[in-house]
Amino acid sequence: MLTLRTGFEIELLAPAGGDRQVLAEELASRYGGHVQRSFHTDSEPSTVPGVGVFRHLSPAFDVTDAGGRPVARLVDDITIEAFQVATRTDAGHRGWYRILCDDARLLRLIERYTDPRAPIETVLAPVARLYDTRVDLVGGAARVDDRTGATVAVAMPLPAGRERPCEIITPPLVTDHEAALDALLAPARDLGFTVPLESAVHVHVDGSPFREATAFANLVRLFAHWREPLWELLETNPACQRLAPPPEELVRVVDTNPDLTWADLRATARAVGVTKYADVNLTQLVADRPYRDTLEVRILPGDDDAASIVRRAAIVEGLLMRCLEDRPIPRPDRVAPQDRVTALTALAGAAEVAA
Repeated sequence: MLTLRTGFEIELLAPAGGDRQVLAEELASRYGGHVQRSFHTDSEPSTVPGVGVFRHLSPAFDVTDAGGRPVARLVDDITIEAFQVATRTDAGHRGWYRILCDDARLLRLIERYTDPRAPIETVLAPVARLYDTRVDLVGGAARVDDRTGATVAVAMPLPAGRERPCEIITPPLVTDHEAALDALLAPARDLGFTVPLESAVHVHVDGSPFREATAFANLVRLFAHWREPLWELLETNPACQRLAPPPEELVRVVDTNPDLTWADLRATARAVGVTKYADVNLTQLVADRPYRDTLEVRILPGDDDAASIVRRAAIVEGLLMRCLEDRPIPRPDRVAPQDRVTALTALAGAAEVAA
């Protein structure tokens, strides 16, 4: 059903008492491969006055097959949190911890010089050596300050329950997408993993074809003007967090200036501040140095069934292919005064959308 090289991010929840490492080890066993402990970078709003966000590194697990090829990467997703209301576990599960820092550049340096397998008491020792200071142990946490007393980083026991969220990140899949996904999801179901309340599935495709004026403008039109029909067609999870339409100013520029060049659109998108936390993540298309050169669609609902994930991804693929055509994506009120979902299905080139 899919023709594009596609990567997936699928958000699941381990059963109480379980964690993402259990799934990583099961996958490695089935593939005759290995699990490598690593760090996953994320950020969250800060409760400390004057600090907008705290960035952190949390335990992640990279699974490879017998030939050393990537199978999946399993990480935390901090938007998955409703389960903690009903089920709490002890902080510091398996001795796991997070490393917190308020500067993205420092965090990248910390990730480079620390060992994700090290215990909390010593993990920041290389950072302390860089600053010619020491690691201070305070109440189960480890902290490194610079020589003026400013805190560089803190390692703290993993908050209760944070071992259970498990986002499965696949490598780019070229063929047999459904079979490849089922090989990851069937073991998860067998181990009791479920679809959490706030979950979503994210789809990544190669970004380079969309780094062109007409294609980029069509993306903006599609995800701005067709937002409600898109959510209905794809059955977007209303509890999913960190979604939003494209910035209003970007939409206005696209709608009123059809002859803008790619350079103009890129500059506008950067000026208005596109963010990854949107229905469609355009940030890597306009970045000077893309971290991951993909276009990401974030509005597929959480799911643990490979067939339904691929079915919805095929709709997305059809719509993205339509964005690559020279013709502008029309506004819904010009083609679909009543049944906009049917009109959107036609835009995707889908003859039928299963219920």
